[in-house]
Amino acid sequence: MANGRQMREITFVQKNADKWKRFEQLLKAPGDASADELAQLFIELTDDLSYARTFFPKGKTVRYLNNLTAGVHRNIYRNRKEESGRILRFWKEELPLALLAHRRELVVSAVVTLLATMIGLVSTYNDDTFVRLILGDQYVNMTLHNIDEGNPMGVYKEMQQVDMFLGITVNNVFVAFRAFAFGLLLSMGTIWVLFQNGVMLGAFFGFLFQNGVVRESMETVWIHGTLEIFAIVVAGSAGIVVGNSILFPDTYSRMESFRRGARSGLKIIIGLVPIFIVAGFLEGFVTRYTEMPALLSWAIIGSEAAFIVWYFFLYPRRVQSRAALSSAPA
Repeated sequence: MANGRQMREITFVQKNADKWKRFEQLLKAPGDASADELAQLFIELTDDLSYARTFFPKGKTVRYLNNLTAGVHRNIYRNRKEESGRILRFWKEELPLALLAHRRELVVSAVVTLLATMIGLVSTYNDDTFVRLILGDQYVNMTLHNIDEGNPMGVYKEMQQVDMFLGITVNNVFVAFRAFAFGLLLSMGTIWVLFQNGVMLGAFFGFLFQNGVVRESMETVWIHGTLEIFAIVVAGSAGIVVGNSILFPDTYSRMESFRRGARSGLKIIIGLVPIFIVAGFLEGFVTRYTEMPALLSWAIIGSEAAFIVWYFFLYPRRVQSRAALSSAPA
């Protein structure tokens, strides 16, 4: 009888050894598992422990599973306590690392936008009707009227501050999510959205250049445009991440690759929402002061550019280096 119980215990251990080993690894590196995974782990372990207590209560397996279950239980509650710091960790670690991991997609997005902007500039310079095709007769006629009145950037004074802030912010977030979602069309949808925005940007500045007000426009538009346009380029990179995850699954199944790409892309898009809110605020409340001193205008623009360089390019490498040092063996 004893031998039969021992054989059953050995069989039980052999059947579950790999799973328990995986559990041990997660206990050593709890950051590799989500709270949901640890909760599921805890359920499975308690089932195994209940079985062991029933059929071989005095065996070593019961003691082992008791210790393992206690460790999982501690990790679950530790993760619950850490949830309050999850938002801060997102901005300090998760988003910067996601940006660094997908810097190639960001380069592609920037190149597409730049080329499209050049096309818009050249086309506007060589064809007076092109800007009307892209921006519409109403906008062009209104801007020409403002230029004649000596107020070329008067369009930014047309709406109430709050209405303009909300409208611009919602529109920019919509454009960003569209660029992200169109990545499902194997990246080509996102590239088309970037191309459209780039051509519009080029046509806009080409039109202002033709009418001799490019300096005034630069000092005004880039107050909000620095953050806004860069954020749309980053949103484009998120869409390309999704598209490439479908096209190039690497060693993963195509579905698993897509899940990973969608998760990374969505993380980037969510991280851009505050950027769009700040850009919308600037456009609604600050850009309208077109008579502000040029020095103040360029100080605002320079501050935004410095933030972009620091958070999107320099800081992610610092986070990566810190993570590498903390994971290195002593």
